[in-house]
Amino acid sequence: MPVTNDTVVRTIEWTPEGVVLLDQRKLPRREEYHLCRTYQEVAEAIRGMIIRGAPAIGVAAAMGIALGVRQSPAASLDTLKAEFRGICDTLAATRPTGVNLFWAIGRMRLLFDDLMERRADLSAIRARLVEEAQKIKEEDIAANRALGDYGVALVPAGKTVMTICNAGALATAGYGTALGVIRSAIREGKNVDVLALETRPFLQGARLTAWELQRDRIPTTLITDNMAGHFLHSGRIGCVVVGADRIAANGDVANKIGTYTVAVLAKENGVPFYVAAPLSTVDLNIPSGDSIPIEERPAAEVTEIQGVPIAPAGIAVSNPAFDVTPNSYVSAIITERGVARPPYTESLRQLKQR
Repeated sequence: MPVTNDTVVRTIEWTPEGVVLLDQRKLPRREEYHLCRTYQEVAEAIRGMIIRGAPAIGVAAAMGIALGVRQSPAASLDTLKAEFRGICDTLAATRPTGVNLFWAIGRMRLLFDDLMERRADLSAIRARLVEEAQKIKEEDIAANRALGDYGVALVPAGKTVMTICNAGALATAGYGTALGVIRSAIREGKNVDVLALETRPFLQGARLTAWELQRDRIPTTLITDNMAGHFLHSGRIGCVVVGADRIAANGDVANKIGTYTVAVLAKENGVPFYVAAPLSTVDLNIPSGDSIPIEERPAAEVTEIQGVPIAPAGIAVSNPAFDVTPNSYVSAIITERGVARPPYTESLRQLKQR
C-alpha cells in the first residue's frame, strides 16, 4: 500500500541550535541534513538550492528572520529595528521569482512592526517571531493537505498523472502541492500512477520527485523532458498536475522551466492541465505573467551534470530557471480554499478574499 502521510520527508525544522534543512543537493544518493546557525546561512541555503520550492523557501525565510532576531545582540528596540531591516533584505535578495519568499517576509514584517508599535520587550519580540515562523510552517502543511483534497475530484481514476519538477513534500513544509493532489487521490482509491519528467537542467524530477514518490511506494515512471509529447499523445495521461512559484492575478503561472512546453502539448492533446498551489503563491499585485521576474541560474547547471562537464568549454549559456504558462493553457488552479477556474481574475480574487 502506498504511504500517503506528511511525515515521510522532513524538509525543514526549527531547533534550539538553528534551522535544520534536508540538503536537497545530495538527494537521491544521500539523505543529509544541513544546520543553519545564522540567518546568513539560511539565505545561502536558499540561494544555493539546499532548500527549494516556493512554499518551502517561504518557511525557510520566516525561520531565518526568527533566527536572526533571536541571535541579535541588540539592547534596544531602535537597534533591533535597524538590524531587522537588514535581515529581511538579505533573505529577500536570495531568489526573485517565487512569491512565497516575499509573502513570508512580509508577514514577519507586519508582526514585527506591530510588536514595535506596542513597545513589546526584546524577549517577547524574539519569542513571538519564532512562534510565527513555526506557525507558517504548520499552516503550509495544512494548506497542502486541503488543496490535495480539493484536487481529488479532478484526477481521473485508473489513469496516469504527469508532473514536472518537484512539487511535493520536498518543495513545501510537508505533503506537497502537485504531489499532494496525487497523494490525496491515491488515499481516496483513485489507483493512479505518476509519469515524472526529469526536469533539466537541475533534475528535480529525476533526483527529487522520483525519490520522494518511490519512498512513498507510489508507482512512478521517470521519463526525459523531450518524451512529454509522446506520452501525452498516447492516451495514457489522465491529467497533468504541476506546482507554481508565482501566479499572476490573471492566472498566468510561473513554474519550473519546461512547464510551458508541457502545457502547450497537453492542450494540443486534450489533456487537462492543473496547477496546485497555496494562495500564498497567488500574487494579485501582478496583473499578468509578463511582470513576473525570471531568475537566471548559473551556466554550470547546464554545462555540467553533478560536476561532470557535458558541453564544450566556453560555450555561451542561457539558464532561465522558470517560464510562464499563459492562463489559456491552465484548466484549473487548485488551492486550499477551492478550485479556481477561468476567468481567473475573478475566481482567484474571490478565493483570496474568503
